[in-house]
Amino acid sequence: MAHTKHQTMRRVLRREIAGTIGLLTDEHDFTAMRRYRTFTFDDHTTYLRQVEALLRTLAAQGTHTTVALFDPEEYAEFCADSGLEPDAPSSRTRFTAELAATGAAIPYEGQPLDELVPDLVDEAVRQATWHYATTGLAHLGACASCGEDIGHAALAHASRLLTRVLDTASPGHRHLVCSVSTPPETLVAVLHADEEPDGTSRIDETEALEFTTVLALGIATHAAGGLVMRTTSPDGADRVYGWRLRGERLEPLTAGEVFDAYCTDVESGDLVAPESGVDYSAPPDLGDDGPMTGHTH
Repeated sequence: MAHTKHQTMRRVLRREIAGTIGLLTDEHDFTAMRRYRTFTFDDHTTYLRQVEALLRTLAAQGTHTTVALFDPEEYAEFCADSGLEPDAPSSRTRFTAELAATGAAIPYEGQPLDELVPDLVDEAVRQATWHYATTGLAHLGACASCGEDIGHAALAHASRLLTRVLDTASPGHRHLVCSVSTPPETLVAVLHADEEPDGTSRIDETEALEFTTVLALGIATHAAGGLVMRTTSPDGADRVYGWRLRGERLEPLTAGEVFDAYCTDVESGDLVAPESGVDYSAPPDLGDDGPMTGHTH
């Protein structure tokens, strides 16, 4: 009787333990892991099918599971730094536990794997963008003329600009995209905002911080970039407008420039048909916010 009671208690406890699964999302990473003898899978499609079956089983048991992006190169570095044998399941478990705290990870909520994988990759790109932007700002140092920390000043200025953009936006849902050209590639950040009944904007704080950080890096380095907003009003009409980043300021794009940007395929350069019912227009006036400090960096 006592033994049965203990088994029941253990089953209850298992339901309250959150777990993490490290996922090899593409064939290249999967092939890289096959060099380890203890990694016994030999087909990526079968591997993904088994992972999805396991996720469903855990969910049916009431277990909360997080799926993390497993990168073989980062795993090898982790093992080298930690003095672990990489060809061991226990080492992969240790690395996966580390990913749960520091890596790209999303909760499993019953979604098919073909939906989960793109979301997980997007999360990894978002984290890499955030890391690159914050590192870039931190390395800028102080202004030679005034001694102010350039990164902090740029963040404050970017936050003011974002507030002005949201305050002057049309009522409804707002979708903003900020892009900044930096070597080796363009950084992109996305922000969603909804208008509250009192007229204020409801935004995700993490998204807002990432967005302002990317914008701040463009401001501080005077990189080429821009900001585009799409608003959807309560009556369903969409309006698209934007600005180019010019030094420390946002310079309005003309309606024609916005139209050209939206109706050109980014990869091929070919023209694409404009969306029906979308108003491509010039942006509202943001006013003059001045330079980010009393000095020009």
